Amino acid sequence: MHARQTTLEMLNDRGQTVKRQTIRGGLDKVVEEVAKLPGPLSIAYEASCGYGYLHDRLAPLAKRVVVGHPAQMRLIFKSKRKNDRIDGGKIAKLLYLDVMPQVHVPGVDVRQWRGLIEFRAATLNRRVALKNQVRALLRGLGLAASVPRGLWSKKGIVWLKDLSGLGETEALRRDMLIDELSEVNRRIKLLEQALAKIAAAHPAVRLLMTIPGVGIRTAEAVVAYVDDVNRFGKMTQLGTYFGLVPCQDSSAAVNRLGHITKEGPATVRKLLCEAAWQARRRSRRVSGWFERITGGDTDRRKIAAVAVARKLVVVMGHMLRSGEAWREGPASTSSSTNTSMRTGCARRLRGSPPEDTVTGNDRRSSVAGAVAGPTVNGERRR
Repeated sequence: MHARQTTLEMLNDRGQTVKRQTIRGGLDKVVEEVAKLPGPLSIAYEASCGYGYLHDRLAPLAKRVVVGHPAQMRLIFKSKRKNDRIDGGKIAKLLYLDVMPQVHVPGVDVRQWRGLIEFRAATLNRRVALKNQVRALLRGLGLAASVPRGLWSKKGIVWLKDLSGLGETEALRRDMLIDELSEVNRRIKLLEQALAKIAAAHPAVRLLMTIPGVGIRTAEAVVAYVDDVNRFGKMTQLGTYFGLVPCQDSSAAVNRLGHITKEGPATVRKLLCEAAWQARRRSRRVSGWFERITGGDTDRRKIAAVAVARKLVVVMGHMLRSGEAWREGPASTSSSTNTSMRTGCARRLRGSPPEDTVTGNDRRSSVAGAVAGPTVNGERRR
């Protein structure tokens, strides 16, 4: 499927091609042409932009609609000969053989929720870029901000606006950067208000916020992307889903482990790593996990943060399935923390979260990646 062209291949019940067609037009034209086909139909296509909308439109026309995972269809993307006609035939055969790797298609409300979460993340990245440009401007002029509360506080912005001795071009850059930064901050505030309203309608968000170090931004992102926790057979699969497990190349007695796979939504993975740094500060149990992995080696701190993030998301999965809130237990540094990790939660959620719960994200900017230090766009107490 493409924005203006789609290749359709139709097989009969014996797996033979009976129709091949190129549809000129967008998704609505695809639906129109599919509606003309004799039923009953089973339909498959690769996930791409607009896959959810197309799924909702095709579902009433077919007894089964399968959305394929592009990254797992090696038959297509690893092929040396690739075009729309060949790819369409392969997708049809995968559907006929019932071996199509599927993706989960959430409801329209969850898709809109995810879209808002990603839009906020993109807006935050824009704010980071603006702040970096301001820093670059000052550094190019040999200036350093001498503001007690920091350059991005109200006093810092006033200092920046009143800065004298700038040339005409530098002053223009400064004014435009300040104006855009103010507008981006306003947008982020509006986005967070809208997200808070959505999160208020989901008790699971408040449930996950009982974990020390997990604020509303992390909790809502996990709930939105997990959607239905029962679609995971084991909660350890959540670590794989969010790309927090290592790559593996194993054969016989040889087992090679590499960097994490980084599959799944990068926004959630980043938030989970930030929550891991905060949970390490606020929870004796999580601190025990962290220290056991580092073994006193400071070079392993980022490795430990990713490992703790994986454990946290597994705990979150168990909490979502059982409805139980986090209960802080004793610090554990033994290697047999799997069972206690799975349910470091045994208190039913009643009323508001405990006092030590983190309920909001620190709005400090960062340029670092998913395993950055504890102050990167982290989460704070409200």
